[in-house]
Amino acid sequence: MAAVLERSFIEICGFERETLHRFREVTVNLGLSALPGGVKFPDSAGAFHYEESGKLLSVTSNRFIHWSTSGDTVQLVEQSLDTNLLNNAVKVKFTHCTVLPGGVTIQETLNNVIILITTNQSVHRLVLPHPTRMYRSELVTELHMQSIFTDVGKLSLQDPSHSAVIPSPVGQTGSPGTSAAWLSHKGEAHYALASPAGGIMVVTLPPHDTQGSVSVVELKRSSMMQRLSGWMPSVIRGEQTPADLALSLVVRELEEDSFIFALCQDHKLRMWSFREQACLLEADMLEYMPACKGVRRLAGQGHRLRLTFCATTGLCVAVYLAVPQRGQFIVLQLVGTDNNRYSLDHISSLFSTQETLVDFTLTSTDIWGVWVDDSNTTIVKYINFEHNTAGQWNQVFVQPPPDDEVHIGVDQDPRETYLEMLFSPLRFTASAIVKALQIYRRGSERIMDPSWESLKKEVTVAVESELQSSVTEFVFSQEEYRQLQVEFWSKFYACCLQYQEALAMPLGLTVSAHTSMVCLLKKGFVSFLLPCFAVDHLYLSCDEYLFSEDETPVTEDPEVGRDVLQLVQCLRLVSDAVSGEMAYNMETALEHVESPERAAEQILENMLSNDNDNVIEDIQNKLQDIRNPTAAMMVLLREMDLETDSEVGGEGLIIPGQTLNMRISLSQLYGSSSAVSLVCQAVCHMAMTRVLFCRDLLILQKLYLRFGDNVFLGGGAQLLQLQQDLIPRSSHLLSSYYLLRHISQSLTSAVPMDTIDANLQHLTVLELSDSPALNTNASAVLSPQTVVELFYQTVARKMIISQIFSQQQNPSAGGALLLWPHMVSNVVNLLAQLLWPSNPGFQFPECLMANCQYTQLQEYVRLIGPWCQVNIGSCRFMLGQCYLANGEGHKAVQCFQEAATEVEKEEFLMKLTGTEEEEAASTPRLQYYNKVLRLLEDVGLPELVIQLASLAITEAVSDTNSQAALWTRIFKHHLDLGHNSEAYEALTQNPDSSMQLDCLRQLVVVLCERSQLQDLVQFSYVNLHDEVVSIIESRARGLDLLAHNYYELLYAFHINRHNYRKAATVMFEFGMRLGREVRTHLGLQKQVNCYLASLNCLRLIRPEYAWIVQPTSGAVYERPGVSPKRNSDGDFASEPVKRQVDILELKDLEKEYMLARSRLTLAQHHPPSAAIAGSASVVEMVALLVQTGLFDCALSLCQSFKLALTSVFEGLAFKCIKLQSGGEESQNEAWSWLAANQLSSVVNTKESSATDEAWRLLASYLERYPSTNGQHHRCVISKLMSHGVPLPDWLVTSYKGVDAAALLRLYLNYDLLDAAAELVMEYVDALLGRGHQYFGIERPLSATSALVWLPYTSIDQLLQALSETQTNTNIYNKLRDKLDDYHKLVDQTSRRRLLAR
Repeated sequence: MAAVLERSFIEICGFERETLHRFREVTVNLGLSALPGGVKFPDSAGAFHYEESGKLLSVTSNRFIHWSTSGDTVQLVEQSLDTNLLNNAVKVKFTHCTVLPGGVTIQETLNNVIILITTNQSVHRLVLPHPTRMYRSELVTELHMQSIFTDVGKLSLQDPSHSAVIPSPVGQTGSPGTSAAWLSHKGEAHYALASPAGGIMVVTLPPHDTQGSVSVVELKRSSMMQRLSGWMPSVIRGEQTPADLALSLVVRELEEDSFIFALCQDHKLRMWSFREQACLLEADMLEYMPACKGVRRLAGQGHRLRLTFCATTGLCVAVYLAVPQRGQFIVLQLVGTDNNRYSLDHISSLFSTQETLVDFTLTSTDIWGVWVDDSNTTIVKYINFEHNTAGQWNQVFVQPPPDDEVHIGVDQDPRETYLEMLFSPLRFTASAIVKALQIYRRGSERIMDPSWESLKKEVTVAVESELQSSVTEFVFSQEEYRQLQVEFWSKFYACCLQYQEALAMPLGLTVSAHTSMVCLLKKGFVSFLLPCFAVDHLYLSCDEYLFSEDETPVTEDPEVGRDVLQLVQCLRLVSDAVSGEMAYNMETALEHVESPERAAEQILENMLSNDNDNVIEDIQNKLQDIRNPTAAMMVLLREMDLETDSEVGGEGLIIPGQTLNMRISLSQLYGSSSAVSLVCQAVCHMAMTRVLFCRDLLILQKLYLRFGDNVFLGGGAQLLQLQQDLIPRSSHLLSSYYLLRHISQSLTSAVPMDTIDANLQHLTVLELSDSPALNTNASAVLSPQTVVELFYQTVARKMIISQIFSQQQNPSAGGALLLWPHMVSNVVNLLAQLLWPSNPGFQFPECLMANCQYTQLQEYVRLIGPWCQVNIGSCRFMLGQCYLANGEGHKAVQCFQEAATEVEKEEFLMKLTGTEEEEAASTPRLQYYNKVLRLLEDVGLPELVIQLASLAITEAVSDTNSQAALWTRIFKHHLDLGHNSEAYEALTQNPDSSMQLDCLRQLVVVLCERSQLQDLVQFSYVNLHDEVVSIIESRARGLDLLAHNYYELLYAFHINRHNYRKAATVMFEFGMRLGREVRTHLGLQKQVNCYLASLNCLRLIRPEYAWIVQPTSGAVYERPGVSPKRNSDGDFASEPVKRQVDILELKDLEKEYMLARSRLTLAQHHPPSAAIAGSASVVEMVALLVQTGLFDCALSLCQSFKLALTSVFEGLAFKCIKLQSGGEESQNEAWSWLAANQLSSVVNTKESSATDEAWRLLASYLERYPSTNGQHHRCVISKLMSHGVPLPDWLVTSYKGVDAAALLRLYLNYDLLDAAAELVMEYVDALLGRGHQYFGIERPLSATSALVWLPYTSIDQLLQALSETQTNTNIYNKLRDKLDDYHKLVDQTSRRRLLAR
């Protein structure tokens, strides 16, 4: 609900907790010397408000300049509530001069802000640029702006255009007592000075942009005029000062003339026309004072004069007559008549209290005054000078100074308690602590780093050092040490109190005519007066005001109003009766989240048992005057309850119909660090007041229950309502306001960069993009910010301003006046509503989370936990976030689980679940679980992801998609953690087949990479067998053979399931691909092993099933999920032609094994051959083996593949030829390949050479591998003859026994006629019975033996060849003779055989 305001105001010390203003010092030295016996003027202060400070779209909105004077120095500070001003503080010092009272005046022109300063010897003018001229663009978007004082150091203030010395009349001594200055419409600067000799001297400087000289005019009545006026010479009265000595001057320009009002020592007000240089009006102020006879004889000393001008009332003057014991304000209106005649109409006379007036201000309706009493307590009041009730002033509740004594609980550390008091956001300015510290340390060293944190350390070190240096004993009890701590800390605290009191001394008061903003100007800072809420007003009002009031704005019913006032009076009595110790007990109960009702009962018991002053009786008497206490209590509780149904803020600052200028201005409104501090301190003060109010109300309610029917006229029904409704509501409000007070005083923590990065990552995962990001304008933030200030600055301010301006009828009217009392009370109330824990908005905890304020957020959740029933789930979620950030994952998951039950009820959790980009889960709770799981994954807590996902599955009973996603998540994290069995279990539970397949593929790949193949093979794969095989096959066929072992895995998989044929197929395919793709020694070795494994598998199967299908060559495999391939034209490639299926049996595999084995052998003996051996055919392999000298292997291969051995024998023959003709080097080389072939009965004597061994090998092969018709001999002999190598005897002898005719033909082919003839003759002899066994003839020629024959064709060719050469005649004849003998014997034998028939 909208808070009800009262007429009273409350002071909020808007001092920032930074250190002293960075004043830049400027010294003006005109070469003057100090006046003798210089008069000292009291310090003063004032302020200037820009004309457009109340306009939203102005650069100068909520902007003002305030100053203070002290001796020869003027301190000027420009301040804005919207933006932070840079270089905004300057200190101007005038050497040997004293600034006069009223000696600072600021006026603005179109282009400039002009500051006029009057000292006792000089006048000065500072011409500064107007803010509107500093920013040419209409759009000012920076959070920081340059102040008009930025370039003040560049001004030449000693120049005649800026300064002038006041000419002193001949014989005059002393300095002017007061002054006023103004800027004429022509731009001239006029300075009116109260001349010590009476009258007024006006010094005029020409316009700053023109040349000219200083002029002086003296306004003084002639002696004749004095007599006519009836003035009494001052000498008669025994005084040495003139009667017309002006005590206070004010000036107003009207109709091209300047009127100077002077309130003089003779209690008269005179008005001078500057143009006419004549006194137009004179009025005796004592005429308006009752019983003034005694006053007339006294010279006025502290009289003050103020004026105001407005369109409705014209020019009004307020005169304060400072009369001992009876100060009086007189308000007069200037009335003009014809012929330049003027008169004063009396409007009202107002009487003030006896305190000393410091300053007062006149507005168009009110007089505001600030006083100081004898105990230096500041009193501020205001009154409407026309409409008031019996001259009663309205209250302003000024901030009391910090407590003189600090209450330290038995469980509290003195140092911590005092530091908390000193450095809490509300009590002490940094400058007071700095000065106290310098005095405490006796000025031994300067404070180099005056930041808040370092100042805290400096104070701690200083006090502790002082304590330790004073200790003489080394051993004392804890209690003694505690007493010492209290003693030294209280001493430092007292020092701080003195300086804080000095800085809080009021110097002036200012009220903005444009925004109605009231500021109290103090020596060390500026405080602001905010309208007081009606409830706070009732509680804070002093007794005489409370007794005099008969109505209150909190209710329209006068009866209830009277009851409320009576009830508040009772509350005052309760408050006075609550001792410090009892108050501390309540504070402790609230801090420990214990029941406030129980604490109130204990306080009541204490009050009843220690009631020495009969306070309880007084309260009882007053309670009996209240007719309807429950109604009065309900009014108060309703007024304090900030619960609201409407959402504060909305979508931000975009309001339909707003211009860009409007939006930019709204984005800055009340955004400066001063405004942030001010608004948040106002919320804190409200909370502090209402905590006490609720505490006292709760005690009073308990007292009501104790009295029962004695004071209740309504009886039992009202008592029941009190017990069941009002007391719980009071308790709830007390806890709520305690929370507000706590967070208003709780400082933010500095956040490391890595925490910020991690938090941003979490927010990204949660998709809270519209959450407040970390404040990027770090320099705009106060040094030790409270969490409420952080919230206001980053989130709440925009929402509040949006709310205020969206309610206006015409939001585009940028000229809307920013009325301070209305605006600031709205802002404070809306901020309190945003912070109110029972409201549905959850922006404050969200802001704490976004800004990494985890400790403060945990404390917030702890404090609201037991009693707040709103946003329970959201709070649990936030607490989980805190635990997560602090590394307490298990606690976090517990909190996230607890929050899940509230997902569909709370706005924050609904927002959290409502931003799913992918296909939404079936229920918000599942969406919530998905978000949290993603968060836990981002943090890297897989065990907790599994735990929470398992819980979420129970929620997703009917949602297959969500179940599948959750099982997939569980599978992934189990797999990552190495829980293979659990991962497999999760995989089998997955209801989605495609996801299941993906998981299966991942399981295979990961376990292969980790070499955990035992697990992979041993899983049962129920209903997934084919898929596993398909996955491993596709991986095997798609990846590098040597880098991955998928084929071996598949082999093991099949072997484990006794599927030997599949295992054989896999290993055979592996071997084929190795031969094709890996042409290295290692590849060949693996290929051999593969074929061996394949053979082993098939041998384990019954023979009829020992076969496999030959895998497709070319590595074209269809893999599931592969996209269709296109050709170079972009068309889909045609389907491959289906090839014929080839069946491989055991013997085929054995052949392949033999070939692979040969390749490996070759590669082992001749590594370079490995590259070509892999793809070589059998014939090529034989050639390669022969070439390398691996004849055993070559022969074995030939026999396996049923190839002719001719090439092997030819190769070996050729090697023998080369060895025979080669040198020693070739002999040495031969031993290596000879060793690779097995020689039977190796004779390795010294006489045996490599050549001999080679011939022996050849001989052994010819013997071991016989051939039909001596084919092997023939090829060897042919090879030897072709190279012209003589045939070894053993070879000839061997071949003669096999095929002599073929030997003869070979001789003839190579023209070896002698050898051929020799052979024929030997052969003929053998036929005739001589050596027939050498030619393989079992029985020689005889009548009874088998038939014999001769190769007559070859013999004829030999004879022909021999006959054609002369050299062979002898051989020819021998041969012919041998043949003739043979023929004779054949003839005889034939005849005998015929006869024998």
